[in-house]
Amino acid sequence: MPVLEKGVRKAVIPAAGLGTRFLPASKGTPKELLPILDTPSIQYVVEEIVRAGVTHIITVTSRGKGALQDYFDRSPELESALEKAGKLDILEHIRRITSVASFSYVRQQEPRGLGHAVLQAKALVGNEPFAVVLPDDIISSEEPVLGQMLRVHEKYKASVVAVEEVPWEQVSSYGIVDGEEVAEGVYAVRGLVEKPGIKEAPSNLAIVGRYILDPAIFQALEETPPGAKGEIQLTDGMARVLRSKPLYALRFQGSRYDTGNPLGLLRASLELGLQREEFRDKITQLLRDMERKLSSTR
Repeated sequence: MPVLEKGVRKAVIPAAGLGTRFLPASKGTPKELLPILDTPSIQYVVEEIVRAGVTHIITVTSRGKGALQDYFDRSPELESALEKAGKLDILEHIRRITSVASFSYVRQQEPRGLGHAVLQAKALVGNEPFAVVLPDDIISSEEPVLGQMLRVHEKYKASVVAVEEVPWEQVSSYGIVDGEEVAEGVYAVRGLVEKPGIKEAPSNLAIVGRYILDPAIFQALEETPPGAKGEIQLTDGMARVLRSKPLYALRFQGSRYDTGNPLGLLRASLELGLQREEFRDKITQLLRDMERKLSSTR
């Protein structure tokens, strides 16, 4: 069995998308900075990465997304103002944002798919296994999903993707895994199918936005021809690597929120807000008030 010799030290966050589903809000603000209550969605994935023990984060951006870099940078003027105002709790929180990890940035010059975005990080990743974490997928879990995956990676010395069971009518929206369960929730992958029809889908195990990849993925992506839309798909590159190296899928423990669309972001705000003591009662009351208003109009 081919062996990945080094531990996972780096994570790539592809954040170059245009965010068209959030227009007009995303015209001036990167969608990754749109808040779940008081916290930008990208901070949730950064904190998951750090909790899993990975502290070098490479963000793939695009033109007009300089605010992402600013967000994770120091702001001496803001820190000074908060200190003078005696807002020390907020000051500590702001400083923690910039100190949790080492951040690097690389730009994707044109939108050519997720595989192409990951390929832009090749020079910064180097010849070692790495994680890919999609910022649209916020996952609430006791143990970080990336941490769950790292345990599988360490056991099998192989690449790992996160999967969840989706309704069969939704399989055409995902990359689907064909695999054999070798441990509880762990599958040895035989094949990958990108957005199959129900009849063509080998399972309803859908790949979601967490990956641990062998550096061989970079050569595979360089050799992967663009699809019909001119995009290079990460799943296609992974299928190439699978010809010579093993791949495992983990059915993770946790609740996933798709924040890549407005309603998904709203749902995440409400459900994650209910997990926070300072918001729980107010959100509960808000939902009750809304239910009464809806009932009165029926």
